Amino acid sequence: MDDVAACFEYYADLAESLDEKQRSPISLPMENFKSHILKEPIGVVGLITPWNYPLLMATWKVAPSLAAGCTAVLKPSELASLTCLELGAICMEVALPPGVLNIITGLGPEAGAPLSSHPHVDKVAFTGSTETGKRIMTAAAQMVKPVSLELGGKSPLIVFDDVDIDKAVEWAMFGVFANAGQVCSATSRLLLHEKIAKQFLDRLVAWAKNIKVSDPLEEGCRLGSVVSEEQYEKIKKFISTARSEGATILCGGARPQHLRRGFFIEPTIITDVSTSMQIWREEVFGPVICVKEFRTESEAVELANDTHYGLAGAVISNDEERCQRISKALHSGIVWINCSQPTFVQAPWGGNKRSGFGRELGEWGLDNYLTIKQVTKYCSDEPWGWYQPPSKL
Repeated sequence: MDDVAACFEYYADLAESLDEKQRSPISLPMENFKSHILKEPIGVVGLITPWNYPLLMATWKVAPSLAAGCTAVLKPSELASLTCLELGAICMEVALPPGVLNIITGLGPEAGAPLSSHPHVDKVAFTGSTETGKRIMTAAAQMVKPVSLELGGKSPLIVFDDVDIDKAVEWAMFGVFANAGQVCSATSRLLLHEKIAKQFLDRLVAWAKNIKVSDPLEEGCRLGSVVSEEQYEKIKKFISTARSEGATILCGGARPQHLRRGFFIEPTIITDVSTSMQIWREEVFGPVICVKEFRTESEAVELANDTHYGLAGAVISNDEERCQRISKALHSGIVWINCSQPTFVQAPWGGNKRSGFGRELGEWGLDNYLTIKQVTKYCSDEPWGWYQPPSKL
């Protein structure tokens, strides 16, 4: 709840400073005019959020939309609606006016789709799968309605041979095993320099086998179940397909033996993958990492960018100049240097290519829900003089 409260507080403070900033004068070529801009609420916004961080993802949209002055209709995932309903109850307790924040639950076709195409909804913001994002974009296009989309990812993590192996291994694990890999930005493609690949993988397997997989309410749990049976079966199919295509399941790939119930999957490491394999190209959304080796920096960048997605990427190296080069070369909206997955409300979040467009968080998140109006005033007592009056009136 600390992250949620901090997000609301941040956007409340940002909105307070908006009026002063937007009225700063604009330089004009003629001295008889004065102009400024107004940033105004875009109107009614439809907010559609996923199940993997249900309350936090809702907060990323609700806080800036309300701070911008919009009214909002929030549609959380049918798999994780309760925390969003609790958010609505809290808003009622603090006397948010009725109708400012509205929460609807239900399946995508019966709740999300009508919200996307409704003529009284002025903008849609969506976080979820790329395929669903396409459908929302198509529906909104019928009314030329603006959308912002934060979609899937297949993010790379590049590790060079000048690193502290154990530190890099921990970041690689956090980048794909945290939240059972159910993270849109998960760095699920691991690119290892050939000089350290064997040593790195030996350590990665040892660390992965040491992860406590259990009920999340148990003390020390570091990997819980995935969200549903459907997601569990989807991940298992990804793994079995990788095996049938010739990949090696170096570690994991099955239900932990000590857990007979629940949708648990061991942390899974897959090697001997080609760039054409499904496991390398498609988002798994589970605790599965696939590994390739590289020899040169240019080869690493080429492999990293060879994807339809462009949400995030990471590089681990002690060479600062190399890290800066790669951060510029990666075709992604987010780049981490010597880490993976840290996220801050002040910094923009969003991707390129099939990972969507638009940015959340920071001042960019507030701008998502504002429309810009130019206001120009003629300040002279002299007539404009473009047309000449008739000689006799």
